[in-house]
Amino acid sequence: MNFVREIIPTQDLDALRALGARDGWLIENSDVIRIGFGRAADQIELAGGLEPDFAATDKLRSHKLSGITGPSGTGIVAFGSLAFDRTAPGHLDIPEFSITQNCNGEAWLSRLESSTNWQVHISSVLAPTQETQSLRSISFLPTPEEYAHNVALAVEILRRKEIVKVVLARSVSGTVPEILDPAAIISRLKVREPICTLYSLPIEDGRRFVGASPELLLRRTGDNVLCHPLAGTIALPPNVQPDDYQNWLLGSTKNLHEHEVPVNEIVTALATVYENVEADATPSIVTLRTLAHLGTWIKASVEHEVDSPDALEVLRILHPTAAVGGIPRKDSYDLIRKLEDHDRGHYAGPVGWVDARGDGEWWIGIRGILLHENTFEAWAGAGIVSESDPTAEREETRAKLASVLSSVLVDSVQ
Repeated sequence: MNFVREIIPTQDLDALRALGARDGWLIENSDVIRIGFGRAADQIELAGGLEPDFAATDKLRSHKLSGITGPSGTGIVAFGSLAFDRTAPGHLDIPEFSITQNCNGEAWLSRLESSTNWQVHISSVLAPTQETQSLRSISFLPTPEEYAHNVALAVEILRRKEIVKVVLARSVSGTVPEILDPAAIISRLKVREPICTLYSLPIEDGRRFVGASPELLLRRTGDNVLCHPLAGTIALPPNVQPDDYQNWLLGSTKNLHEHEVPVNEIVTALATVYENVEADATPSIVTLRTLAHLGTWIKASVEHEVDSPDALEVLRILHPTAAVGGIPRKDSYDLIRKLEDHDRGHYAGPVGWVDARGDGEWWIGIRGILLHENTFEAWAGAGIVSESDPTAEREETRAKLASVLSSVLVDSVQ
């Protein structure tokens, strides 16, 4: 296929966001909004999930791009939301049209050479007006009490040193009276979580995964990779200065241990393919609307870009990190399957994009909601170490669920 890249006038951000969120592909942070729309011009199948499949990268690079030159992510771009299970089949979509616009208003369009009607899509976008809704039905899997019991079981295993860390999650699903508008949910998340990366992506079962992720799994630009794992959490009460809570988190032995595990794991994994890997000496605080996390920036590079793995290769090396899975990877994954007894699907899987250069950005698909008509499903997890308290971990997942579901529901959740 032949694509053309052009510079276009600055577009209305609200229209771009609504278009990508409802019917296309959306990835947006404070620096750049990137959307795809129109039909999926091509799909790149990942038959073995994130197991090695270099034919996928070759297919992306096989398409031709003409027109002007531009920065990473402004040419032929494939978007995707992949499953938590790294062996599960998935795919990436190359949209008919994609627009990248940075915070300075500079905008690039990439389109199929034969497609020229991109402006019609933007001009026909309706602004979101839907308000949050009341619950019609709701269910928990496992129940809050069962979740706390699962944590207690995991702690006993961790105390026997069989596993270093495991992340256990629970889900809540339900229905509301009206068909849910992803653009309205994204609009509320934009206001409530301004430092997070917004995403709205279609998945294989016909649902749409919509959320605001605080956690950058990787950003690959040429011979450089940047990661920002988060682990260690405290809930922030409303209308209270967060300083005391943040200071407590920075001094919490349990949370520092929980955070150190994924940081060390990522540094070790990157060192297998990158010559230079550096991590911040101490974690910093990442403050959201109702939660604070410990975060550490990790940088990796090689001397020559020709030796640098592309974004999909780095993704294969890293996912799932101990921030959403555990250590050791296989043992913790087996324990997750045993105790959760419910397939996570796309929760905690990678969401993001990769371009024909091999550059890309992938976030961990957390703080998200799976939507289909008037039904929703959301997940939240907590990192369990040998010092974990089952009640406290249950309350952490409650706070995380309440945070994301407040963009959908008037009612609170347990």
